[in-house]
Amino acid sequence: MAMHGMRGLSIFISDIRNCQNKEQERLRVDKELGNIRNRFKKEKGLTPYDKKKYVWKMLYIYMLGYDVDFGHMEAVSLISAPKYPEKQVGYIVTSCLLNENHDFLRLAINTVCNDIIGQNETFQCLALTLVGNIGGREFAESLAPDVQKLLLSSSCRPLVRKKAALCLLRLFRKNPDVVNVDGWADRMTQLLDERDLGVLTSSMSLLVALVSNNHEAYWTCLPKCVKILERLARNQDVPQEYTYYGIPSPWLQVKTMRALQYFPTIEDPNTRRTLFEVLQWILMGTDVVKNVNKNNASHAVLFEALALVMHLDAEKEMMSQCVALLGKFIAVREPNIRYLGLENMTRMLIVADVQESIKRHQAQIITSLKDPDISICRRALDLLYGMCDITNAKDIVEELLQYLNSADFTMHEELSLKAAILAEKFAPDLSWYVDVILQLIEKAGDFISDDIWFHVVQFVTNNDDLQPYAAAKAKEYLDKPAVDEKMVKVCAYILGEYSHLLARRPGCSPKEIFSIIHEKLPSVSTTTIPLLLSAYAKILMHTQPPDQVLQNQIWTIFTKYESCIDAEIQQRAVEYFALSRKGAAVMDILAEMPKFPERQSSLIKKAEDAEADTAEQSALKLRAQQQPSNALVVTDQHPSNGEPLPVFVGQLSVVKAPNMNNTEDHSSTEQVLSQENGNLSQVDQQPPSADPLSDLLGPLAIEGPPGATVQYENSAVSGLESGPDVVDGSAIVPVEVGTNTIQPIGNIAVRFHALCLKDSGVLYEDPYIQIGIKAEWRAHQGRLVLFLGNKNTSPLVSVQALILPPAHLKMELSLVPDTIPPRAQVQCPLEVVNLRPSRDVAVLDFSYKFGTHMVNIKLRLPAVLNKFLQPLPVSAEEFFPQWRSLSGPPLKLQEVVRGVRPMALPEMANLLHSYRIAISPGLDPNPNNLVASTTFYSENTRAIVCLVRIETDPADRTQLRMTLASGDPTLTFELKEFIKEQLVSIPTVAQAPTPAPPAAPPTPQIPPNDPAALLTDLL
Repeated sequence: MAMHGMRGLSIFISDIRNCQNKEQERLRVDKELGNIRNRFKKEKGLTPYDKKKYVWKMLYIYMLGYDVDFGHMEAVSLISAPKYPEKQVGYIVTSCLLNENHDFLRLAINTVCNDIIGQNETFQCLALTLVGNIGGREFAESLAPDVQKLLLSSSCRPLVRKKAALCLLRLFRKNPDVVNVDGWADRMTQLLDERDLGVLTSSMSLLVALVSNNHEAYWTCLPKCVKILERLARNQDVPQEYTYYGIPSPWLQVKTMRALQYFPTIEDPNTRRTLFEVLQWILMGTDVVKNVNKNNASHAVLFEALALVMHLDAEKEMMSQCVALLGKFIAVREPNIRYLGLENMTRMLIVADVQESIKRHQAQIITSLKDPDISICRRALDLLYGMCDITNAKDIVEELLQYLNSADFTMHEELSLKAAILAEKFAPDLSWYVDVILQLIEKAGDFISDDIWFHVVQFVTNNDDLQPYAAAKAKEYLDKPAVDEKMVKVCAYILGEYSHLLARRPGCSPKEIFSIIHEKLPSVSTTTIPLLLSAYAKILMHTQPPDQVLQNQIWTIFTKYESCIDAEIQQRAVEYFALSRKGAAVMDILAEMPKFPERQSSLIKKAEDAEADTAEQSALKLRAQQQPSNALVVTDQHPSNGEPLPVFVGQLSVVKAPNMNNTEDHSSTEQVLSQENGNLSQVDQQPPSADPLSDLLGPLAIEGPPGATVQYENSAVSGLESGPDVVDGSAIVPVEVGTNTIQPIGNIAVRFHALCLKDSGVLYEDPYIQIGIKAEWRAHQGRLVLFLGNKNTSPLVSVQALILPPAHLKMELSLVPDTIPPRAQVQCPLEVVNLRPSRDVAVLDFSYKFGTHMVNIKLRLPAVLNKFLQPLPVSAEEFFPQWRSLSGPPLKLQEVVRGVRPMALPEMANLLHSYRIAISPGLDPNPNNLVASTTFYSENTRAIVCLVRIETDPADRTQLRMTLASGDPTLTFELKEFIKEQLVSIPTVAQAPTPAPPAAPPTPQIPPNDPAALLTDLL
């Protein structure tokens, strides 16, 4: 009998392992769960052994990742069994399947309590393990006193007391009130005298939790902790089984030193002396060896000792010894040890008087900066940043600049920021600071913030002696062929203000300076052009008497930009042109900028604010302050020429991945805008685009706020004549009553339905903004990225995006910035989790302001039911058993659908396939019928197979009979309605309104029991 039972479990496990795919495994699991459910229903004939066997199978199925929503009562009941094998199963399965809030646990409390206070040590261990695993307030209140008695009992074996300590730790974490501080401190002190290292290690884990909560009550434990450390360090009375690669119980050493770090200080001189002797022994006795396991254990002890040394503010000699030891570590070949050495040396920077000791290892740290392992590079960078001062700043910054040439791409931002802060904070002279920042901009312009070049301008403006040098350097850098845009900005500004100081030098005449700057105009963005215009005006002002050729050149540029669409450029061009004609009077108007008021540097302030953190955290904090939003802003830096671009040319730097599936691209479907009375008004056809990026850049639709009336105007442009860049004049949505309106481009419904079938495309567009979507779907989860593109040369402000999710979707949108810069695109990730089947649609409530236009739109998001489907073709052997097992409502629903758009059977099959429902050809002998299947995923239901059968009438294609079956009644209904919606109306094709059907339509000519027409007997 016993062999047969184990054989049954072994056979089941073997069957699972031999399954060819996940679906076979699921079918085998479902079959076994059905068998177990039936056996549990007939519990009268079930022996404890059989119950144990089936509960083991339930646990195995649960471990495979399937939901086991029955049999909990049987598992809990086995806890009360008198024999160990059944009781063991009950405890293990209960602790795995149930959580602390499960009602069934209350049934077991008495049994667990009896086992804890009983005399059977094996049962005590089982009960303590269950309580320790599950925890829970109810267990804590009922069982904590008994667990404490076991821990303190001198008659219990160490095995039981060890588990009791860990069980009490779990209960304390769940409910600190279970340990009475007043009475427990003395008991805890007694526990630390324990000779058994297993009980002592468990008790130390408990002590760490207690002192982290309230160290004041446990001062008496401090000397005992030091004695434990001394015992271990001197290897006194440490059994062989607790010695790991020659190290006496490294776990207990680490926990003891961790507990000591929660006490603010050690007042007793003898205790302090003893502790430092132990720490000295640990520092002196730790070295790098070849055995990886021994290294891991000894280094865990060593680095905890270093943390304790820093915490206790040890003498300078011991601190220097720690630094010397870490210096050895950062010089070894093993990368993990180098990493730990650099990280711990960085931590030691917070201790006074070790800076000089660390500086002795500067050469080795710089060598680590160039390590091929980027993690080691980051730690070396943090350490160099922390150890830098006025004495070594020049060497360190120059090393950072040199390293920029070969550094990993992902480190450029952090390197640049830290080099800029150090150069500003510890500059030995100002000309060196200017040199450093210009080199930084040249090497890593894309990765540095505007703050950095703003500071150069402030330094140069406030220091007269520096101005000729800065102007000469600016000319030198701007004269190079390829110059970063930030370099153009800073050099143009400096030359505009101070190039007249170079007038007597060769190659520095106003005409030559102008020529150098003007060469860069075609390659810069619209945000830089105003700076260049200011530089031209300043150069012209300093050319007295005026050079007619130069003046005419600059006036031509001003005239050209007087009609620029960008307001900032236009205003400057108009005003500078007018001012430059005033002759000598312009000298007063365009005089040099006054000196900036003395104030603390924003970069240094950020660094000081982060001084309490580690160097790594400081860098992260600075980066977070620079970029407060999770959204990524990408700006087009290189228009084809210097001319301002028309608003509809589409110069956004949009990056779009290719379509992720092979479904048909519906972006070029006819768009029909009908008036409220149902008449067709205008068709706007879009030619299909060969450019994969054109879908995001082309026109798309708009959806107005609920209740907004769509107004129509007569348009002379027919749909056939209008190109893709022509705004559809018949789709004006009022945004503010009585104020401004905007003209949306395209038809929102067509775009939405196209995105229901594919995973990337445009959701909405108007003259100011374009919203695109790219999505990835995996089982019940999805990730959408919203691309918000500003099409204009002015920023969009007051940008707000709010997701209105239906109840069945859990959605989280990353922070959307308040402003979208000109010609820029913002990417906002949106995480989606499907909780259960539903056809409800999420809505994006989006608003922004452009000039006087306040725009608010509500857009449906394509996180729809079919996105959580995976097509699953099935064979006859798989289909028929499932179809028969799902008999009748609510799991199997049938409906006669009328008003279907007439379509051929292959067209209907393609339609289902586009919605991720797989056709199984040949399953139905009737050629007028379709059989299909798919798998639906949600967090609540996991994977559920859905079976579909559609029976059509060749004599009347406007009606059909549809049968749907699945293991979830809600899913069956929702999917049936979803498919019906797709068959009745095809939203991507314009069609005239269908006449209403007769009041009493004829029933479909599909006899329900005609075996010739249907698979009646089989299905």
